[in-house]
Amino acid sequence: MEQEQPLHELMQVRRSKMEELRQRGIEPFGPKYEASHYSTEIIDNFASLEGQQVTVAGRLMSIRSHGKATFAHLQDYRGQVQIYLSLDQLGEEQYKNFELVDIGDFIGVAGEVFKTRRGEVTIKCFEYTYLAKALRPLPEKWHGLKDVELRYRQRYVDLIVNREVKQTFINRSRIIQAMREILHRWDFLEMETPILQNIAGGALARPFVTHHNTLDMKLYMRIATELHLKRLLVGGLDRVFEIGRIFRNEGISTIHNPEFTSLEIYQSYADYENMMELTENLIYEIALAVFGSGQIMFQGKELDLTPPWPRESMVEVVRKYSGVDFSKLKNDQEAFEAGKEAGLEMDKGLSWGEILYMFFEEFCEEQLLMPVFVTGFPIEVSPLAKKEEDDPRLTLRFEGFIAGWEIANAFTELNDPVDQRERFEQQLARREAGDDEAHVMDEDFINALEYGMPPAGGLGIGIDRLVMLLTDNISIRDVILFPTLRPRAETEQPR
Repeated sequence: MEQEQPLHELMQVRRSKMEELRQRGIEPFGPKYEASHYSTEIIDNFASLEGQQVTVAGRLMSIRSHGKATFAHLQDYRGQVQIYLSLDQLGEEQYKNFELVDIGDFIGVAGEVFKTRRGEVTIKCFEYTYLAKALRPLPEKWHGLKDVELRYRQRYVDLIVNREVKQTFINRSRIIQAMREILHRWDFLEMETPILQNIAGGALARPFVTHHNTLDMKLYMRIATELHLKRLLVGGLDRVFEIGRIFRNEGISTIHNPEFTSLEIYQSYADYENMMELTENLIYEIALAVFGSGQIMFQGKELDLTPPWPRESMVEVVRKYSGVDFSKLKNDQEAFEAGKEAGLEMDKGLSWGEILYMFFEEFCEEQLLMPVFVTGFPIEVSPLAKKEEDDPRLTLRFEGFIAGWEIANAFTELNDPVDQRERFEQQLARREAGDDEAHVMDEDFINALEYGMPPAGGLGIGIDRLVMLLTDNISIRDVILFPTLRPRAETEQPR
């Protein structure tokens, strides 16, 4: 079999075939080709197309020669269709030239639609056109590769040979398209804000740093779109959103990639309750639009996305899953003792709110399988959210969880410039104490707030995680076309 030979020998054979084609007056990298149908259109509409002439174009995925007749499968964007080539139909020269075709080559086929004795819809080829010669062979057993990272490193091959992978990325595109259409229908305007920023703000994260030569200044790749979008609320644009790339210089895991895609939405005269309704309705309507149902299967479990989703406070959730009731812990010291007793790594100086959040991350997040909104986040981890009136240690913030993952994060936005400055100053103290993910001071954002920002609700949704959920994938690498990977010399192949 072809794959049993060394790669460099296989490639040399294909290069020889390429040269032989040119010697016979055939260009192996041909012109544009007008296809009349996709493969699946021919199969699905066989009754009306039987006996009709069609043209198709795509990549050859199998070739079975039987002397004077050859069967092959041609794969296009939509699927595969069988083609039939015969010496009688093509003539000796055309049929002989097909011997120079390899699996992986692109060709165009003109022929008549019929069905074989075995019942397979097939195109009887009258004429074929070389469109592109593949000089590297496709892997025969791509699914069985031990080095699964090779699928991510060579996504272009992964898309060729794994139909379910291609479908995932088709669905990803449709999910984002549906997201845009729904938000436009709800009267939100799509905006674009800078990727290169003077200050990396809007989230608690470590940025990537670069340098602008002409201006001789340090710039940061954005870690969020939040602060620029909220400036637009100051300017009078009441409903705005942005779908864009975010960059965070942090760890890589099955749910984290340094470069990812987020949706951020801001609505004037709203609060986080409005954002809850928006979130549950948006995700439900996306599922309906793309998959036809608000019930999805994820890792063997059925998840019902139908609104309304339950609302539970973080204190309630922590009590449920850890047994510790933070509403009865009166101060930082009592919370500290509870953390020690629970086996958490405790540093001196931790506050009640910080310890509450540690409990939530350690004992609760993975338990939140069905859609739920967790409210009442501590102020220490919510520097841009308004405080709760009844308990200023907490904020008007929620995160939406499904399948143990944070899917959405939203606040009633802090619009008091005095309070916001104090929050930034607290974050600066944390940064000076060694927390390089703490928020930096953004004087221009304070300046904008001093002009007055209306009450507002803001929402962020991680699009990659949402796609993972809706397409039943457990690794973020399976929903990002080209995930960040460490270069490996041993994966390089001879040219």
